[in-house]
Amino acid sequence: MRKVEHVVVLMLENRSFDCLLGRLYPAGGCADGLDGTTANPWHKPDGSVAVIHSWNSPAITPAAARIPDPEPGELFADVKMQLFGLDERGDESGEPTMSGFVDNYARQQPPLKPDDPGGVMHYFLPRQVPVISRLALEFGLSDRWHASAPCETWPNRYFAHCGTGGGYVNNSIPHFPYQLPRTMPTIFRRLGVHGYSWKIYFHDLPQTATLLDLWPKVPTHFCLFEDEFARHCRTGRLPNYSFIEPRYFPSLFGNKPPNDEHPPHNLLYGEQLIATVYNAVRNAPTWPQTLLIITYDEHGGVFDHVPPPAAVPPGPPYPDGFRFDRYGVRVPAVVVSPYVPRGSIIRPPPRPDGGSPYPFDHTSIAATLHRLFDIGEPLTPRVAAAPDLLSALALEGPENNGPAHIDFDPRRPTRSEMRACRRRKHNRHQHYLRHPIVALPAAAIGLTAGIRGIGTRLVPESWRRRR
Repeated sequence: MRKVEHVVVLMLENRSFDCLLGRLYPAGGCADGLDGTTANPWHKPDGSVAVIHSWNSPAITPAAARIPDPEPGELFADVKMQLFGLDERGDESGEPTMSGFVDNYARQQPPLKPDDPGGVMHYFLPRQVPVISRLALEFGLSDRWHASAPCETWPNRYFAHCGTGGGYVNNSIPHFPYQLPRTMPTIFRRLGVHGYSWKIYFHDLPQTATLLDLWPKVPTHFCLFEDEFARHCRTGRLPNYSFIEPRYFPSLFGNKPPNDEHPPHNLLYGEQLIATVYNAVRNAPTWPQTLLIITYDEHGGVFDHVPPPAAVPPGPPYPDGFRFDRYGVRVPAVVVSPYVPRGSIIRPPPRPDGGSPYPFDHTSIAATLHRLFDIGEPLTPRVAAAPDLLSALALEGPENNGPAHIDFDPRRPTRSEMRACRRRKHNRHQHYLRHPIVALPAAAIGLTAGIRGIGTRLVPESWRRRR
């Protein structure tokens, strides 16, 4: 009998493993985190070289919760420098040195040029990010989960949905709308064809709206998170697969800041979202059959010390010339289920051919769905090679119930914080989501989901349960 019937994925934005969870375990312990010696050189314009070590701001003030500020570079060219340093002649087929994070940050152009390029070396202590830290300790943490590609948000999110980025290394409007069934099949379509339910829960403008294949499913499959996710959990209506998108923008009229954790957004509000998702899933009648995955789309230019290994290419086309034969930088990944032993360090099992295990990446989500639900051949060669998460479900029964409720800091932003948030220059992800040819269909999706949410709120819950 299958242990898991419901998979929930919350994908946040732009944080590396070392940044959020590198100090969760002691140096030299069971997880591959920070040991106090990690550093990057800073080649200054005057020819001198400074050494910038990983560091922490002891007080978790609103300013500290936004470090690094402004946002670091995350384009394909930026990540290349972060991985291989300033030596343009470096052999990209070799192992990255992870030595170019500070230099790349220092070379950003105004208004993204930082006063202190050492901001990318900042990390948070467990007490400063208590929600994700506690879930990692109560359930499982993977220190071998990499972004799917060494580039920015959109390609990495497409790998989660399609097993490929379509060959594009950066967010790109000219190729919108994405997803042609021949080149970018979606896991959502595959699930639907085989009779499994799925929904996308979002806050404002869903990035998944850029996938043309999903547009016919808008009336029934896109749901406003705040209107419907907790209710679906509470009433036992959680689909087989749920994908949750955070709030990318500050609300126009309300007091709701971004909760995606994208630098320089305040991490506190992402912590609130993580707790809200866990509490809803944990107290749902479907909890004993649920797997919750909390991860981040990419590192966002923030330092991590583990070099990304070589990867299996997803298959053509490769219009930008990169074959996607290397993973991106390591990102946080927490795996929650009553079948996960408390305190697990989750790593891929050995490959059947005896080779070194491929790390987990976003295509491991699709690989897990393939294994759980038997939905046909893998979407792409990358998905076929990806390790799934079934080995993490090591308990015989749903024995690890974890905490019944995770408390979180309930504070809301001040008016001045909201004004500053609205005045802040959009990051590239926001910039492209606000482009009219993306924003209009995304807004239509939001309107449709909002109308449905209002309609369902007018129907008594007891009647909906009888139905």
